[in-house]
Amino acid sequence: MIKVSVMYPNRSGVRFAHEDHRDKHLPLMVREIDPIIEGNVAVIALKPSVSKQPPPRASVRKLTSCLRAVSLIAFVSFAATAHAAEENGDAAEVGKQLSNPISSVWALFTEFDLTFSDGDVNSGRARVGSRMIFQPILPVPLYGPAENRWNLITRPTIPVVFSQPLPTGFDTFSYESGLGDIQIPMVVSPPTGNWLLGIGPAFLLPTATQGAFGRHQWGVGPAAVIGYKTNDAIFGVFGQYYFGIGRDNVPQASYLNLLYFMFINLPNAWQIGFDPTITYDAKASNGNKWNVPVGLTIAKTTHVGKMPVKVQFGIEYSVVSQKTYGQNVQFKLNIIPVIPSLIGKPIFGG
Repeated sequence: MIKVSVMYPNRSGVRFAHEDHRDKHLPLMVREIDPIIEGNVAVIALKPSVSKQPPPRASVRKLTSCLRAVSLIAFVSFAATAHAAEENGDAAEVGKQLSNPISSVWALFTEFDLTFSDGDVNSGRARVGSRMIFQPILPVPLYGPAENRWNLITRPTIPVVFSQPLPTGFDTFSYESGLGDIQIPMVVSPPTGNWLLGIGPAFLLPTATQGAFGRHQWGVGPAAVIGYKTNDAIFGVFGQYYFGIGRDNVPQASYLNLLYFMFINLPNAWQIGFDPTITYDAKASNGNKWNVPVGLTIAKTTHVGKMPVKVQFGIEYSVVSQKTYGQNVQFKLNIIPVIPSLIGKPIFGG
């Protein structure tokens, strides 16, 4: 609360100086408060005392009411501003951590993609597809205190295809839906200050419901993260390579997913950057091995009730794509709510 007081020395002979109050104190109060409530300040000056009787009670009540109203408006304005600043600061910190693939924040990464694919098998317009990628981010604390902790970062990737145009001949397509193969990278991340570092295995689960949506085999390979962060930005790469195992009647898988990312932190929990994924298939024919997208993403972290949520929208264009048929353009919408950590204490103490 803002309290305005006029104080006088407590000694004999001192009385209320009406002229000073009217000509100095009230104009000062008006100049400071008037812009807040757009000229609606009511100014009531106490009448000069001509006797030992106190000022009229009606005037005192009006002045008191006026000051209370002004104090309330100023308090509400200040509280709202402070609360917004606090929320933005908290949201900005959450947004920074969600841009870090090895942070300790638990979240439900959900991505909705609209894809445009083209190639030699298509003579007309690009074919449109859509899918969702669900990726719960599950950091498990292993050892050490919070500021100096080893973590196991688990990020299972579950692709759900809503509609995918699959070529069945020249310029003919079948639109299919279903589940793709699940990939589970698991990297151990030591405390490295501003550096991002993580390494571990990655597993491929043959969960695809359509032939074109998966590899039809189990797989395993290495996964690694390396990068750097400051208070203003973060950048790095997160690579996974998979080798197929356990199937003799299908070609053994051998492929790479390489996420490269950079985000710059802006005021009010906004960010701008990119996070495309380069793919390489060693078993594909010449001209069909690589897909190399570049893109731009804008992100905002806010609160839905008490839950932090990051929303980001991006567009990507593949400067290199499969010659026969591959993705050329992609629009991405990410919705990433933060959830409470299900494992609070390090498994191995510390």
